[in-house]
Amino acid sequence: MVRRRGLPEINELVVVKVYKVTQFAAWCKLEEYPELEGIIPISEAAGKWIFDVREVVKEGKQYVAKVIRIDEKDKIVKLSLKRVSKRDEKEKLNLFRKELRAEKILELIAESLGKSLDEAYENIGFLLQEKFGEMYDGLERIFREPKILDKLKIKKEWKDALLKVLKKTFREKWIELKVNLQLYSLEGDGICRVKKVLESLSKKGLEVKYISPPRYLLKLKTTNPKKDEKKLLQILKKTEKLAKQLGCYFSYSREE
Repeated sequence: MVRRRGLPEINELVVVKVYKVTQFAAWCKLEEYPELEGIIPISEAAGKWIFDVREVVKEGKQYVAKVIRIDEKDKIVKLSLKRVSKRDEKEKLNLFRKELRAEKILELIAESLGKSLDEAYENIGFLLQEKFGEMYDGLERIFREPKILDKLKIKKEWKDALLKVLKKTFREKWIELKVNLQLYSLEGDGICRVKKVLESLSKKGLEVKYISPPRYLLKLKTTNPKKDEKKLLQILKKTEKLAKQLGCYFSYSREE
């Protein structure tokens, strides 16, 4: 199971598994912090008044909770369910699943060296969490930019095994960033002006698809959406200035 060093931070979202529920509280284990126990009091179990915690929390089930207080001496964490939105829950679970995949990669690296998963965490996992926030994000960065490893204090045998496993398990995934564009001109030679704006977008690497007057769909293919989101925004802003200079109406919105 995914693990982290130390203690969680106040307001951090954590994945928990409930092992005991009474009328007034639920006790659980923090999946990423195996040495800690958590308690969800009835006042933090739901966003509405309830008589019994068992109305909303079930033994053996997994939940996303927010850390609201930490007793470092007894290693008990007070948790809240009512302060976690549906969006927070979805994002945290997606992140947790990615970290589980990252842990599987650590297992493969350890096996290739005849080592244990604990050793993989000590030599790679915790360092990735420290440098990148999440192990999976760190592994992705290393896969795309192997030179990053030169800046990390990882032993050579672990570096070599890491790169070898990443080549086998990671594949470049192409993603399309899409933008809905409205573009037109009321000038006599408006068609020519619009054409110049569209040509400018094409030259910058965007695919332009005509929908219907005055709507267009712009696409940018990338294997690094986080980085190219900024690139796309810069292109749009520069092109918007060009459109205004040419007397064109230019409006856009991202398509999810």
